[in-house]
Amino acid sequence: MMLGIDRLLNEPALQARLKHQRVALLAHPASLTSDFRPTIDALMDCPNIQLVSCFGPQHGLRGDKQDNMEETADSMDHRHQIPVFSLYGKVRRPTPAMLETFDVLLVDIQDVGCRIYTFITTLFYLLEDLADCDKEVWVLDRPNPAGRVIEGLLLEPGQESFVGAAPIPMRHGLTLGEAAQWYQHHRSLALKLTVIALQGYSMDAAPGYGWPQEQLCWVNPSPNIATLNAVRAYPGTVLLEGTTLSEGRGTTRPLEQFGAPNLDIPNILRQMYELAPQWMQGVRLREVWFEPTFHKYQGVLCAGLHLHTDYPEYKPDDFKPFRLLALFLKSIRLLYPAYPLWRDFPYEYEFDRLAFDVINGGDFLRNWIDRAEATVEALETRLQADETHWKQQASGFYLYD
Repeated sequence: MMLGIDRLLNEPALQARLKHQRVALLAHPASLTSDFRPTIDALMDCPNIQLVSCFGPQHGLRGDKQDNMEETADSMDHRHQIPVFSLYGKVRRPTPAMLETFDVLLVDIQDVGCRIYTFITTLFYLLEDLADCDKEVWVLDRPNPAGRVIEGLLLEPGQESFVGAAPIPMRHGLTLGEAAQWYQHHRSLALKLTVIALQGYSMDAAPGYGWPQEQLCWVNPSPNIATLNAVRAYPGTVLLEGTTLSEGRGTTRPLEQFGAPNLDIPNILRQMYELAPQWMQGVRLREVWFEPTFHKYQGVLCAGLHLHTDYPEYKPDDFKPFRLLALFLKSIRLLYPAYPLWRDFPYEYEFDRLAFDVINGGDFLRNWIDRAEATVEALETRLQADETHWKQQASGFYLYD
């Protein structure tokens, strides 16, 4: 298998297209070649490419910000002494001065296949801002470690945010190259877009089912996505960022384990199995206790669950993390009607909506959880309609099936 960056470095014809062009790079710590060289270093060493500036998404080009929603300042790269512009600091879109530094933008970012993960929003913003301005965008494609499976509610009109820039579901099933081509079509962008596709890549091959485990090391694309197991759980566990429950930040397995003080986990599990045993498939659930060292419930013992997909029989089509976590929250609400689930705080630059609604791109799921009479069948019907609609849209842009 060859990554998009590997192809660029190994194919003279691609490099020739960049000759005499000022090149910028959007990257982060997981932007590595197959032989484990940082993309920025590899490009600086390539005599046919003139790298003049870099852009960093959330957490920074070098991964300097560890916690969630911490901004990064513009800087000079300490090794190569070229400007590094932050797209998660004073601005989230490039300024005219930033755009003036380059002719071609290379995008080499490892994504996790989830709408709320802000890298896809940064990509969409760049596609918008570079349209109609005589700039080129090249997406050096990388695997989608969550695979091709689609799950979740579509973002509702008017609910756009930095964690939801387009009407796509939580788990969208696209690589960033495929997503870029879809978004250009969706927005009718007059844009010079090139996708350097992966070679020898399958979205469905075991054991990684999207991630070529035997060929690539896993490197955190952001500090709290430390394992492939976390990637698979993330489209569900990320919902907890909008709740008072801990999503496991401050532990060694964030976004894989979750809980809160004084939860009766065995009772909650019984309720979940009674409501929707079909949503409990495809994953091994382990009751855990944990004490976060920072973030929610710092220093307080929490009862919770750990999701495990890292076992030989795992099949991605069977595991539905979005449904599983919705069921977990629904069960808490039914067992403890007065439990203060919803966390009210500014979330990703949104101040007038509950964080849970920002994450979901609407209030449908929260209302379903809060209404005791709302059935599993009602949510399943809505989910299936949204997922079918998205697959019909997205499948025309698949590069790897």
